Amino acid sequence: MPSLEEELFPSTPGKFKDRSHTMNRQFHRCFSSTSTMFLWALFLIALTASYLSFQSFVDSGSRYFSSSWGGLHWEKQVRTSGQIRRQHGFSVLVTGAAGFVGTHVSLALKKRGDGVVGLDNFNNYYDPSLKKARKALLNSHDIFIVEGDVNDARMLAKLFDVVAFSHVMHLAAQAGVRYAMENPHSYVHSNIAGLVTLLEACKNADPQPAIVWASSSSVYGLNDKVPFSESDRTDRPASLYAATKKAGEEITHTYNHIYGLSVTGLRFFTVYGPWGRPDMAYFSFTRNILQGKPITVYRGKNKVDLARDFTYIDDIVKGCVGSLDTAGKSTGSGGKKRGPAMHRIFNLGNTSPVTVPMMVSILEKHLKMKAKKNLVEMPGNGDVPFTHANISLARRELGYKPTIQLEVGLKKFVRWYLSYYHYSHGKPM
Repeated sequence: MPSLEEELFPSTPGKFKDRSHTMNRQFHRCFSSTSTMFLWALFLIALTASYLSFQSFVDSGSRYFSSSWGGLHWEKQVRTSGQIRRQHGFSVLVTGAAGFVGTHVSLALKKRGDGVVGLDNFNNYYDPSLKKARKALLNSHDIFIVEGDVNDARMLAKLFDVVAFSHVMHLAAQAGVRYAMENPHSYVHSNIAGLVTLLEACKNADPQPAIVWASSSSVYGLNDKVPFSESDRTDRPASLYAATKKAGEEITHTYNHIYGLSVTGLRFFTVYGPWGRPDMAYFSFTRNILQGKPITVYRGKNKVDLARDFTYIDDIVKGCVGSLDTAGKSTGSGGKKRGPAMHRIFNLGNTSPVTVPMMVSILEKHLKMKAKKNLVEMPGNGDVPFTHANISLARRELGYKPTIQLEVGLKKFVRWYLSYYHYSHGKPM
C-alpha cells in the first residue's frame, strides 16, 4: 500500500521528480481549468444573450404579424374598403362600426357608393358575439372593420395616412345610463379621452375631415320643459353618461373654435330596431317575455308612467347621412385654423313619445305572449322620466323627417329577433 508521500509524489523509474516542478504543473492545470471554465461561462452567457435577443425578435415579429392593425395586407384592406365608388362620394371613417347605429350607417353609406372603413374595439359591455355577427354582415358588403381602440393615437394616425378621409362618423362610445354607476372609468376612457384622441388625429390630418358625432338626448338631464330643443340648457345632467356627452359637446366646440374642425353633434333619442343593443329595455323585455321571465317596468313619482321618444334605426340613419351630406369642410391645415368652420347640434328623435307600458303591450301583441310585469318605482340611477324631441331644426337644415312609428318599428324588430335567435312560433329551435 503506497505511503502518503508516494501518493503525493509518485516515483518514475530512472527519473527524479522535483517537488516544486510538480506544484507548478498542478497550479498550471488549475489555472488552465479555471480559464477554460471562464471561457465556457462567457460562451454560455453570449449564447443565452443571443437566444434572448432572437426570442425578443421573434416575439416582436409575432406581435407585429398577429396585431389587429398594421402591415401591407392590412393597409390594402383599409385602402380597398375606403375606396369611393360614386361621383362626388365621401371616404368615411366610422368609429363604433360594429355597434348598433354604426352597422346601419356603414351599410347605408356603402350601398350608395361611399368609401367606408370601420373601427371598433369589440368590448364586452354586452354580448360580443352580436358585434361579431354585425362585423360579418359588414364584411359581406365589403366593409373592412379595424379592431382597435379609439384611444390608440398611433393606429389612428396610420389610418389617416392610408386613407385621406373626407368625413368621420364618430359613434364609438361607452353607452348606458345605469352601467355608469358600476364602471364610471369606462365612460371617461371612451367618451372623453377617446373623443380627444380622435379629435387630435383629425386636427393633424391633411386634409382635415368634417366630423359628425353622436351626442345624446341625455344631455337634457333634469329639464322639465318639453319638447327638448337644442337651445335649452344642458348643464344639469342626471347621470355620468350624460355628463360625458355634455363634456363631449364642449370639447368638440373647442376644437372647432381653435383648429377649424367642422363639427356636427347629434342628440339621439332612444334608438331601437333590428341588430339593436341588448341592454335597451325593448330588447331585454323581448328576451324575458319569450323565456317566460318577469320584466321590471319602472314608474316615476306618483306612479306616472315613463315615456320615451322611441326613434327607429332607419330614421336615425337618414339623419346621420343627411348630416354628412350637409357638413361644411374643415378649415384647418397642419393643426392651424385658417378661418371659421361649421359647428352644429341637432336633435334626432321621432317627436312622438310613447309610454313604456304601451311599448310593452305592442311587444306582447307581436310576440303573441303576455308579459309578467313587476311595477317598480324608478330608482335614482340616472334615468329620467321622459324624453321628447323638438326636431324642427333638423327638419329645416337636414331635411330630416322620421316616418316609422313604434307599432311598425317593433314589428320589424320582433321579426329580426325571432330569426336571429332562431325562434319558431314563440319557441327556440
